[in-house]
Amino acid sequence: MKEQSWLRKLLNKKIILGSTVGAALVFMLLGVIFWGGFNWSVEATNTEQFCISCHEMKNTVYEEYQETVHYSNRSGVRAVCSDCHVPRDWIHKIPRKIQASRELWHKMLGSIDTPEKFEAKRLELAKNEWARMKASDSRECRNCHNFEYMHIDSQESRAAKQHVMALQQGNTCIDCHKGIAHKDVRHMLSEEELERLEAPDPELARPDATLHQFQRDIDAAEKAEADKAAAREQQIAEAKRKAEEAARLAAEQGKELKQTVNWGLAPAREVTLFYPGTSSIEWIFGREHGGSRAFSKGERCVGCHEKEAADMGKRIVTGEKLEPNVIPGKRGSIPVQIQAAHDDEHLYMRFSWPDTDHAPTPFVEGGKMDPDNKVKLAMMFGTDDVEFAEGAGCWASCHTDSRDMPGEVDNATIQTYAESGRLDTTEGITKYLEESRTEMEYKGRRGKEPGGWDKLKPEAEIQAAMQDNNFLDLIRYQIGTDTVEDGHVLAERNMDGGQGAEFNAQLEDGVWTVEMKRKLKSDSAGDLSLDLSRVYNIGFAIHDDYSDSRYHHISLGYRLGFDNDSEDIEINAVKL
Repeated sequence: MKEQSWLRKLLNKKIILGSTVGAALVFMLLGVIFWGGFNWSVEATNTEQFCISCHEMKNTVYEEYQETVHYSNRSGVRAVCSDCHVPRDWIHKIPRKIQASRELWHKMLGSIDTPEKFEAKRLELAKNEWARMKASDSRECRNCHNFEYMHIDSQESRAAKQHVMALQQGNTCIDCHKGIAHKDVRHMLSEEELERLEAPDPELARPDATLHQFQRDIDAAEKAEADKAAAREQQIAEAKRKAEEAARLAAEQGKELKQTVNWGLAPAREVTLFYPGTSSIEWIFGREHGGSRAFSKGERCVGCHEKEAADMGKRIVTGEKLEPNVIPGKRGSIPVQIQAAHDDEHLYMRFSWPDTDHAPTPFVEGGKMDPDNKVKLAMMFGTDDVEFAEGAGCWASCHTDSRDMPGEVDNATIQTYAESGRLDTTEGITKYLEESRTEMEYKGRRGKEPGGWDKLKPEAEIQAAMQDNNFLDLIRYQIGTDTVEDGHVLAERNMDGGQGAEFNAQLEDGVWTVEMKRKLKSDSAGDLSLDLSRVYNIGFAIHDDYSDSRYHHISLGYRLGFDNDSEDIEINAVKL
């Protein structure tokens, strides 16, 4: 008998469960072919061409996607449909593919085969996808974007703060970035749905985590602070030298040196006042404000928006958002240099800003809202006891149901309110604080109107709030008529009752300079006595170009301290 070759012997050799090596190799080859074919099929259904082979996708969401940064961007990296909607790992990919097979059934049923049917289902489809991404901690987003890889100094301050907060509290990408690649239908959700859908997951929270920062950036920041401190010391030394020289010359000439504030000793802070349009504290809490979550968690407006205040003002003043009554030619922002100083009895403040050309108001006869005053300068002081004063400054008093605002209450409605006689409604509803109301609605939940103008607390409770300094001290200087108004805001805006202040103003070479002198202590109702050991919230407003009412420029909320150079003190009043 002829002896078998070694190859045949090998192929006929039995191994597991009586099967031969040859049979095993055949099955392995078939497995490779099957696996390759299956994998090819899976990947073929992940291509953009496959996704838009149905007109339901091509004529709707694909057209929207083509206008987004995920389709075309400066780095040339494109995220196709499957990058966002199909998991990469097999454990999650196969269940997703099985789930997606339902779409074939609905294709046959024609569930969304017309634009009208698709729009009717759009919110439902979006909510399904939002829920899937929320449940997976935005897994597909994190294939490209990851908190741990984000460089904090490369992001705008607003984005960096939002990302740090999300990381620490347990939010995920889809909580904030709905509608980033397709038509945004987030506005169709109720406030209750939004709060539930975008709530942080405590299991994802990393309270001590932050974004990455290069050591070179840390070193550069420390050097910049050191250089700033050195320049400040040099400025102080020069200011003292000039003061001593002036005193010496006056003594030699036998003249009495007039006592003035040596502003060279006071650090200058540039604050950008911007045009706010119809934004209110309710808008800050609303869905149109991307920072509403951050604000509700205690972030201050200035932390996110200070560097972009000029851009915000430009967008609003031109009517891109929040302004239905555009004034052509009106500037969107005003850069103001602010200095503060004090002695044992007074607070001194100095403001400098460029003048502007006249831009007539088209909806006012003569083009000037306040013909007697080309400029008015106002400021508010408040303690941290005033709700939202620390985060938003004087925005705490600005409400959507006040006069000239979107929810303005007409006089007939005001008169139906039983307590309206307790308010001066000559000019409608003016500024007020939450501390004076029994109830406030900030988000318009369950169909309620935002605001709280008609929810006055009893007079005894309002007076108690006054005694506890739960008000905003308001000072305004009308430059044209040389009038100083000193009042406060609590139940409404009062423009008198305070001790007053001294102002002087001049316009020279196209630059306004206004100086204020105010006593630190006061016994007048509505005046805030300033303690040099405390920190106060302060905000500023300028009505320029004969403007009035809400058509002013305002600052974000800042912190005022005395001889306090802490990082969170933006305006430091130094001892003279």
